[in-house]
Amino acid sequence: MKRIRATVLVAAAAALLLSACGTTETPAAGPAGSDTPSSGPITITDARGKPVTLKAPATRVVGLEWGEVEILVGLGVMPVGVADTKGYATWVTAAPLDPSVKDVGTRGEASVDSIVALQPDLVVMENDSSAALIPQLEKFVPVLVAKGSDAADNIGRMRSDVNMIATATGKTAEAQKLFADFDAAIAEGKKKIADAGAAGQQFVVADGWKQGSTISIRTFGQGSLISQLGIQLGLKNAWTGETDKEWGLGQTDVEGLTVLKGQDLHFFYNASDGDDVFADGLAKNAIWKSLTFVQQKKLHRMPNGIWTFGGPLSAKQYIDQFVKVYAG
Repeated sequence: MKRIRATVLVAAAAALLLSACGTTETPAAGPAGSDTPSSGPITITDARGKPVTLKAPATRVVGLEWGEVEILVGLGVMPVGVADTKGYATWVTAAPLDPSVKDVGTRGEASVDSIVALQPDLVVMENDSSAALIPQLEKFVPVLVAKGSDAADNIGRMRSDVNMIATATGKTAEAQKLFADFDAAIAEGKKKIADAGAAGQQFVVADGWKQGSTISIRTFGQGSLISQLGIQLGLKNAWTGETDKEWGLGQTDVEGLTVLKGQDLHFFYNASDGDDVFADGLAKNAIWKSLTFVQQKKLHRMPNGIWTFGGPLSAKQYIDQFVKVYAG
């Protein structure tokens, strides 16, 4: 499987191997700025703690990370430019892009020239692998930095990112609609799972990739966004290994999965790029075949195009899949 986030995530997970829960009950407070759309200047404090001032709500926006791009589209703001539009189309189906959206390079190395040529009034990004771009871009256009993930409270963090972007684009009413639909999906899904007698049942979410003959597995721990969705639905994440504090991600191999042997759980994974290491790369692996969830055929490849690091729309797609498995 191709790496679907910046290399820094793998490094962070590996470092942790060597060396909390979110809620949907109370919406996180929005960023500094008006609660209602404005036609005049607005100031928003972004994830850096930096005030970002716009002459008016942004309408020509460039997005450099797919989670924030999905949020923009979900709010009704079609970006004029996106990093790696082809990759976005592969991994994110919840909020499709118009054909008119221009590709501005990769997420790790977006083109400043391509971005500036689009004459945006705002660039939305995360402060990770693209951090070096920020001072270059700020010479030409305001830059709004979203947090992107926080394993201490990833659902609350998602709400905060949505509120911030909605304030910057004058789409606060649309944000409340996104939240209402998301909260309803959680409540309805939790009831269906409980009614099916599946409350408290276990799950594990992972993805994997192959380098040479080595298969690496990335596990989604308690604080990852996907895990928090399952927990909110009344399920239990069976993976308790070490993870990084930002994304809630861990790293292991097939031998590391033996801690799950004998446990009653469903195993979910994503392989939207077609590189399915679980069905193909491990098909003849004796350790893999000995795992209880493999023997019980409780292995679920998620539908292609559900972005694991997305916003409310991708989150609803994951909720639907959990409900389908546990209450279908």
